[in-house]
Amino acid sequence: MDLDQFAADAPPDDAPGDARVCVVATQPDTFDRCRAGFYPAPRSYDRTRANFSYMAFYRTAPVSAITHYARVTDRTEQVRGEPGPMADADWEALIDPFTEERVVVVFGFDELVPLDHPVQNDDHGVRGALYCTVDDLRAADTVSALTRRADG
Repeated sequence: MDLDQFAADAPPDDAPGDARVCVVATQPDTFDRCRAGFYPAPRSYDRTRANFSYMAFYRTAPVSAITHYARVTDRTEQVRGEPGPMADADWEALIDPFTEERVVVVFGFDELVPLDHPVQNDDHGVRGALYCTVDDLRAADTVSALTRRADG
């Protein structure tokens, strides 16, 4: 269980209900970077060009649920070996295990907002990216229910 939702200093869950959200899967190393305010995606991934205002994070471990979302504040293209939001250790942990791409889009965002009711995995989790609204995210109890509401 993630105890962020009970913290006195947690940011409020006050995003507009109709705002578009990109839900992505995060392993523990990636979610740690999300807590630090960024999420990288290889430039070839559709989500780097999609229109959305928020990102939500499906955590593969330890909870297997969508637990947080955040408002996207910027998108920065970074080439491996050049200055940018990601250090060499970030490339090694977050990009190298999955692809040999040399260009990523790094999404920057505000502080993560814990969901009052995490969206639990009931089938196969989140694969790739899932698009929905903030209201969809708040209303869904399970990933399958969210997938039925999603727009792509």
